[in-house]
Order: sequence, then C-alpha cells, then structure tokens
Amino acid sequence: MLYGFCVLVLFQLIGEAASTLLHLPLPGPVLGMLLLAFWCVWHRGVDPRLAQVAQGLLGYMGLLFVPAGVGLMLLGPVLRDQGLAMLPVLVLSLVITMAVTALTMKAMLNRHRRKLRNRVLVRRKGKADER
Repeated sequence: MLYGFCVLVLFQLIGEAASTLLHLPLPGPVLGMLLLAFWCVWHRGVDPRLAQVAQGLLGYMGLLFVPAGVGLMLLGPVLRDQGLAMLPVLVLSLVITMAVTALTMKAMLNRHRRKLRNRVLVRRKGKADER
C-alpha cells in the first residue's frame, strides 16, 4: 500500500517540478498523471500495488467535486454575466473530447483485434507444421 501511494506522490512531485522549472502552462499534477500513464505503458501494465491504491482512492473521487461545486456557487454572478459567452467553448470542448475519445477507443479495439487475429494465425500455423 505504501509503495503505490509513494509512486503516485512521486509522479505528482515530478510533474510539479517539471511544470515549474519548464514554465509549462500545464498544472503539475496533470503533467505527473500523464507521466505516470506513459510509465505504465512503458512497463506494459500497472503494478498491482499501485492499482490497489488507485482503486482505493477512486472510492473518494466524489469528494473532489465538492470544491468545484462551491466555486460555482461563489462565482454565480460571473456565470450570470459571462455564461452565455462560455457556452460555445464548453460545447466545442465537449464535442472534441468525445471525438478524440471515440477515435482512440476505435484504434485500441482495432489493435486488440489484430493482436488476437495474429495469435490465432500463429497457432494455426504451428498446428499445420506439426502435421
């Protein structure tokens, strides 16, 4: 449990340091999460100890929306004055996010199908060679 938590904090620290030192417009925790995702891809999977900690933290994810809700209530007058101007940007970002997610999912499913097809072909070829 401690290992997984330390890995998460370490990647957040690395992201924060990189964001500050390189003057990136990306928040440190977001950069750290991207680095963690690349690290997991590089290692071809997630360490079970890290997965256990991440799964435990996901149970408390709803609490992270409380500050955002409070911020919306405090910024009510700003939303009333500029909400209409913000709406097209929000809708456009939603559409772009959904399109990128769909295209990524489609590419990953095609890749998975190709891998499965190649495994089947290799097995069939191996059986044919045995005869």
